[in-house]
Amino acid sequence: MAQTLERTIDPREIKHLVIAGWTGRNVEALEKHILELEALGVKRPKSTPIFYRVAADLLTTKPSIEVLGTGSTGEVEFVLFSLADGLWVGLGSDHTDRKAETIGVSLSKQMCAKPIAATAWRYEDVRSHWDQLMLRSDVRRGGERQLYQEGFVASMRPPDDLIKRYTGDATLPAGTAMFCGTLAVHGNITFADRFEMELNDPVLGRRISHAYTITTLPDEG
Repeated sequence: MAQTLERTIDPREIKHLVIAGWTGRNVEALEKHILELEALGVKRPKSTPIFYRVAADLLTTKPSIEVLGTGSTGEVEFVLFSLADGLWVGLGSDHTDRKAETIGVSLSKQMCAKPIAATAWRYEDVRSHWDQLMLRSDVRRGGERQLYQEGFVASMRPPDDLIKRYTGDATLPAGTAMFCGTLAVHGNITFADRFEMELNDPVLGRRISHAYTITTLPDEG
């Protein structure tokens, strides 16, 4: 019997959520970015890559999220889902509060919902052509759409490497989701009204996409 090529992800299946940061393969570019963020008040990570544990109930497939003020932004990432029927790869946004990030990265990761697409692909089906997968995100501000991020997943460490660095072996515990790093932005990191993202597989000719709107709540201090 042929294996299912894709499946629907229910956030309730996930019991442990991990955000892998500083996952870039280019060490020199990584160090340059660390220095840039240090100049903005963001502390240097303890290690690269680093793995932040956040609440699993932050995951959502809903088309909108609510955030405090206008200090947060989305980040397109590929996401690994280890489930009872194997390892799957999907799409998500590590939406992060940038104001809180200057206080503590772990704090900032916990501040916002983590939107994900409801569809995922079996990892084994893309493993042989992994570096050809592409990520892209667009933002909308005042109705105007703008390219925000675009590039190959090859700029980040591959899934097998990240799993081994996190767990110490070749498997990710069932019930775990891992966000695996993001791309540089085109222009400046700025707030948007809507975040649109996609993961493209040019070899098998398919795409996962998801979009969400961002509603701001008043910051009363």
